[in-house]
Order: sequence, then structure tokens, then C-alpha cells
Amino acid sequence: MIRAEARRLGFGFCGFSEACFLEDEAPRLEHWLKNNRHGEMGYMANHFDKRLDPRKLVPGARSVISLLYNYQTEARPSDPDAPKISKYAYGQDYHHVIKKRLQHLMHFIGEEIGEVDGRVFVDSAPVLDKAWAKRSGLGWIGKHTNLINKEQGSWFFIAEIISDLELVQDGPVKDYCGDCTRCIDACPTDAITAPYQVDGSKCISYFTIELKEAIPEEMQGRFDNWAFGCDTCQDVCPWNRFSTPHSEPLFDPHPDLLKMSKSDWEDMTEEVFGALFRKSAVKRTKYAGLKRNLQFLQTSDTASS
Repeated sequence: MIRAEARRLGFGFCGFSEACFLEDEAPRLEHWLKNNRHGEMGYMANHFDKRLDPRKLVPGARSVISLLYNYQTEARPSDPDAPKISKYAYGQDYHHVIKKRLQHLMHFIGEEIGEVDGRVFVDSAPVLDKAWAKRSGLGWIGKHTNLINKEQGSWFFIAEIISDLELVQDGPVKDYCGDCTRCIDACPTDAITAPYQVDGSKCISYFTIELKEAIPEEMQGRFDNWAFGCDTCQDVCPWNRFSTPHSEPLFDPHPDLLKMSKSDWEDMTEEVFGALFRKSAVKRTKYAGLKRNLQFLQTSDTASS
């Protein structure tokens, strides 16, 4: 019943796991943080215990409902030389779009089953989304550390409901990456340091979104024209040949976004930025941050020529 309602609300996949301490993930997270793989993302070191045990976020929690929401799109910029932004940021900010769906699902559960205590999460709290999605049988963690679903690839947002509802658990699925190393080989900044290991402080998404200071000069010429985020490891993943375009109108790009030429991006004013990205996740980097990224790409172009 929960799965059927989740699908009606637009979620492609829904799975259940026990709300418990993530024993396997604890040493990995500790090692990742100790080696400063999070760079300046200080918030990643906060609430360590809550990241590993959902019962500290929702007292009395018994189940984690994991859900996937498709954002794959075939939309492309008309100018092949225009700076690139990650597909997830084309439309409206996914936090707001998906949270409303989660709240509807939570309300439905309460109406159908009775009083249920729980909270909804979509990438905005100390929750290890991918670990729970894996435990809920929604896919496996690929060598690029993204979740891969055998039926639909990896172009998904992950969300959760942590509640005191007891549900039959779904087990994890097999890892189907095999000998493939396409994501590792394609990473422009060598951020995938080994299979299943990513140095977040070397990722283009980190540099263009999280880093508030100047982008290190040694990264010049290595951004492959990415101005906000990076999709390279997903673009080359063979499993994404099974992905299909989303059907969420709110994720469609602003009508003017894909028409922008390279010079339009370089000449972007704060007013244009506000009109294009007022409801987009791109607003997180702010106008000054995006201009810094664009200037870095320009400098890289000049240096390479």
C-alpha cells in the first residue's frame, strides 16, 4: 500500500529497512573524515552519531522507508560550448519539490494505518541516504559511490521517512559494477581515488558549490567546462543506458536556460542570475560564486590556448 502510494506521488522506487546502527558504515565515515576527504564541508563532521543511527533523529524509530525520485533529462544546451551545470539543478530545487511529496506520503500512512511518529528527509539532515537506499534494496553503491539501480541507473534523488512503523524489510541487492572502471577513468580531477572511494575535496561539485574560497590554480584546465556540479561519472556509467527521462514538470529547465550561449553565461548579470535560478539549487552558490566559477573556466580557456 505504501509502495503504491509512493509511486502515485512520483517516486520510482520504494524500499524498507530496519532503523538500526550502521555498523559497516561507521569506520568508513570516520576514516573519510579523519583524512579530510570532506574538505571545507565542516557540517559533514557534525552529528556523527546521528548519521549512523536514525533512532537518534527519531526516538523509537523502527523502520527507514527509502525512496528514489528520477531527475534524468535529455535536455541539452543549444550551444555546445556553453558552461555546464548538473542535471539535478536544471529545474526547481529538489528539496522543496520532494519534501512536499514525502509529507503527502506521511499523511497517507497516518490516514490509512493510524498514528505514526516519524520525520521526512531529503538531503537536508545528517542521514546517510545512500546507505539506507542500499539496505532497502533500491540498488548498490557504485565505484563512484553513487547509488545504482539495475532497472533505471543512477539519475535519482534519494529521500527517506524514518518512523516508528514496523515494516517487513527488503534486503540489499548484488553489486553489478564488475570489472568496469569507466567512472574512475573519466573523472576530470581524479576525485575517485580508488573503487568505492571518493575524495570529496577533489570533486568538481565541491569546488563549484561547497568551496567558498578561490579555486586552486592547479585545477585549471581540469573542469571540463563544468560551472556548477559535475555529472561525468554518471554520464559514462553503462547502467545509465537504462535510464528514462523524468516526468516531473517542476524539474524542467527554465525556458531561457538552455538557450544561453557561452557569451551569455560570461556576461550574466545578477538580475539574469536571479531570474534563471530563483527556484533552482544553483542559487546555493549565489551570484558571486557562480561568477567565480565562470571566471575560472575563462582563465582555464585562456591558459590552455
